[in-house]
Amino acid sequence: MITPSSDITAEMTEVLHEKMEKSRILVVDDEPDVNFTLKITLEDKGFKVDAFDDPLLALENFKAGLYDLVILDIKMPKMNGFELFREIKKIDNNVKVCFLTALNELHDYEPFRKEVFPKAGERYFIQKPIESEEMIKRVNEMMMTHSSKEIEYQN
Repeated sequence: MITPSSDITAEMTEVLHEKMEKSRILVVDDEPDVNFTLKITLEDKGFKVDAFDDPLLALENFKAGLYDLVILDIKMPKMNGFELFREIKKIDNNVKVCFLTALNELHDYEPFRKEVFPKAGERYFIQKPIESEEMIKRVNEMMMTHSSKEIEYQN
């Protein structure tokens, strides 16, 4: 078995850390305490985070190429997370997106989910409540492995 040398492992860790420090995340959740917790948790790990509790305000401030990942709550007033996803993808089809949801909410939005992106699996959903360590793990997985091309968005 071949194992990487400690120099290579250290170099890989440094590259990952640099990528995280440069990565910008948009969080949109109508619950201020969830926004605050996610923002602090992600910033503590080196991410740059913008958080909005109003989906329309988030959309108004969204710019193509600004974010590497967008984390959207599904159930929000004015515009749900899937509707916001659809509008964001019109502006930046390359941004990675995942959804925060309580398990029972996902079933309520199943027809809309299938219409917007029929081939996306559960890996694009983060169930609330979630522990900080698990959130960081899921965000890192999204940042490193999933491209927006995997979600075949239907206009």
